[in-house]
Amino acid sequence: MKRVAISTLGCKTNQFESAAMTEQLQAAGYQIVPFTEPSDIYIINSCTVTARTDAETRRLIRRARRMNPDSRIIATGCYAQVAPGDLEKMPELDCILGNQEKQDIATLLESSPNSVSDIAAISRAEQLKLTSFAEHTRAFLQIQNGCNSFCSYCIVPYARGRSRSVTTEDILQGIRDLAANGFKEIVLTGIHLGAYGLELPSPTSLTSLVRRIDAEAIVPRLRIGSVEPNEVSEELLELMATSEMICPHLHLPLQSGSDSVLKRMGRHYTADFFRKLIGKISAAMPDAFIGADVIAGFPGETEEEFEETVRLLEELPFSDLHVFPYSRRPGTKAADMPGHLPAHVITERAARLRSIAAAKKTYFLERCIGKELNVLVQGYNEKSGKCRGLSRTYVAVSFPGDITQVNMEVNVIINECTKDGCHGVANRTNRT
Repeated sequence: MKRVAISTLGCKTNQFESAAMTEQLQAAGYQIVPFTEPSDIYIINSCTVTARTDAETRRLIRRARRMNPDSRIIATGCYAQVAPGDLEKMPELDCILGNQEKQDIATLLESSPNSVSDIAAISRAEQLKLTSFAEHTRAFLQIQNGCNSFCSYCIVPYARGRSRSVTTEDILQGIRDLAANGFKEIVLTGIHLGAYGLELPSPTSLTSLVRRIDAEAIVPRLRIGSVEPNEVSEELLELMATSEMICPHLHLPLQSGSDSVLKRMGRHYTADFFRKLIGKISAAMPDAFIGADVIAGFPGETEEEFEETVRLLEELPFSDLHVFPYSRRPGTKAADMPGHLPAHVITERAARLRSIAAAKKTYFLERCIGKELNVLVQGYNEKSGKCRGLSRTYVAVSFPGDITQVNMEVNVIINECTKDGCHGVANRTNRT
């Protein structure tokens, strides 16, 4: 039995695709081993959002070659899709496969030459089959791929192609399969979730899909991945607020709090629109976890534009922020824009935004003290005697428990918080 090791960089979509490739390879008779162990075949599922992630892919390729000089090393994912020529220069690498080729990884693994399809020509989303997931309690389900937005800083549309959606029936069946294998939470993922269903033969929407899933009550918990601010409908918020299944958690790619920067980025909303949206979310779900992405140091960002972002972030009730220092990405419009900032300025601005993020997270966690959170237990530490899990509001929680509570929902009364999460005591167990 040949051994295969997979390393995954980047987003939840990549994580889902790695899990689907793992399942496909196991069915074909391969043994999956950790990437840190000697293996016959190494697969690097790459990301290309920044130059740093490109460099990390190259580092992993060299590391794999050192671990087993006789192994076969394959690069796939977004970096392989958009810059196969760069990777071809690496003597350590044996094969380059594009994103579409992940569908047939078991067939292509050992014999294929380099194969990178024209992703822009792909018009239909073929669902990667997945009935299990390494975590055993929560599973990601890819419902959409590609993006039509072409924001000026983003290479993803070139790496993932046009927006295309999995059919509603295939998604429902995917959730049923995962639920049958014991998963209690499903996370809907995609590159541009808010565009779900628009291009299907019978057009539909993300809200309509979520309503169908909610009506069937297939799993106890459903979580929605990142959604563009201008695609969060009032209908979706109302559904989330009234559902017993949908987790009160939204992640919104804000990117900037300055209207002029948003315009240069190619974003289709204003800071005031975003401010009002957060108000609607907070009114509908007062305890919701609201996360956001923000970019520090976009080309031409003045001190005043940066301060506009700071003021908006400080004003709004975010639960956490993902801060990205701007990184020039060849092939994007922003790469050729004037006014690229010195690295030290970008670093300083990112640090300031991260300090705001830390304060927001601390405040959100401290608000949990005294509350009862419904926690899906993901693991048990025998030495400490504690269970760890995730609340519906996306809070990491630990509490004294036992191994029988893994993959159960436990109501935990929170009595303490640290920078990493909350701690408490179990009140009662939900055995569903």
